[in-house]
Amino acid sequence: MLRLFSYADEKEELRAHLSRSVTFEPETRKVVLDILQDIMERGDDALFDYTAQFQGYRPGAITVEHEALEEAYRSADSGFIGVLQEAYANITAFHELESEKSFFTEGENRVILGQRVTPIERVMLYVPGGKAAYPSSLLMNVVPAQVAGVKEIFLTTPCDREGRVSPHILAAAHVAGISTVYKFGGAQAVGAFAFGTESVPKVDKITGPGNKYVALAKKEVFGHVSIDSIAGPSEVAVIADGSADPEFIVLDLFAQSEHDPDASSVLITDSTELAQAVIELAQKMIGSMQRSDIIRQALTENGAVVLTSDIGEACDVSNMIAPEHLELHVRDSWGILPELKHAGAVFMGEYSCESVGDYFAGPNHTLPTNGTARFFSPLSVRDFVKHTSIISYSPGQLAVSGEKIASFADHEELQAHAEAVRARLRKLR
Repeated sequence: MLRLFSYADEKEELRAHLSRSVTFEPETRKVVLDILQDIMERGDDALFDYTAQFQGYRPGAITVEHEALEEAYRSADSGFIGVLQEAYANITAFHELESEKSFFTEGENRVILGQRVTPIERVMLYVPGGKAAYPSSLLMNVVPAQVAGVKEIFLTTPCDREGRVSPHILAAAHVAGISTVYKFGGAQAVGAFAFGTESVPKVDKITGPGNKYVALAKKEVFGHVSIDSIAGPSEVAVIADGSADPEFIVLDLFAQSEHDPDASSVLITDSTELAQAVIELAQKMIGSMQRSDIIRQALTENGAVVLTSDIGEACDVSNMIAPEHLELHVRDSWGILPELKHAGAVFMGEYSCESVGDYFAGPNHTLPTNGTARFFSPLSVRDFVKHTSIISYSPGQLAVSGEKIASFADHEELQAHAEAVRARLRKLR
């Protein structure tokens, strides 16, 4: 099930085994493009047709009734509501630390330069429904938008054939102060909010995870709206030394693998004894897992145990993978942190398991996948604001710098650029 690789002897084979990229089958892309085109042309009629086709529900009401939101909150287990509230507070507290401020600087000759930070006005947050409903994803998308100051936050999630939305999602929406929840999903939801229909507002940005049709639809509408990222299957890498607990590692690999058969879970260790213990324990424990078939497939096809010469080399392997989640089960996790250059989130020490970050700690769990942690960052408040440059030049400063600017334009053979400056210089003489 879990294959053992020697990094020294099987480096290229390991690279091939763990190679991951966001790709879509031509058939999937055709389906998505057809849906998006239909939404553009027929608006609500197309949206309702696809909702009926894929969800088995033809919308009468396209949003969840306020009473249903209230009922989901009242009916939820009080302990769960308490957990949601505390998680919401933790996530909010962390994201408030990310807030950016506008700045201005004044130089000589009354020149003022600066940057103005303003929130995006309208966003749509997609929350998966159907087979898997994730209230945690709702909180992780809503909070940074709220902290950024977004005025209009629209949330959508698929409903069942009777038009019902997961009560856990509705309870989380209530805790987060979201009063309007649309109840459709898929590529048609992305198209509706990207282009606008008779009943659905056009937004400026779309965020949130979804299946391959949602991911591809987000990719295709980029430019009409902004998006967060194109998310692929989830992944975890665990760096561990001989002091690590094999059971902790096995369960953390299982936790990642139970998401999806395409999920990737990798142990990187310099301990032969730990490597063998994890492989044997995984085989022993998998039968006790409710999603054992999914876990087994994920570990077989996308999992690995990588044996390295030392922990320094283990860090090299992790940097090659650039994992979404990186756990450090080593004696000195803070000591090796400077060596780890690419990861969406790093979990320090064996008691900082990924589950802590997924639900409760505060940092966002929407993270770059498929090696994109080399150049992408977690979802944050910065994703929901925009930056505007402010330039205020005085006549005196233009008199000093104007001819230099015009000369620069001359070298790019842009006459009007140069003359726009020189006309002002002539007036100043």
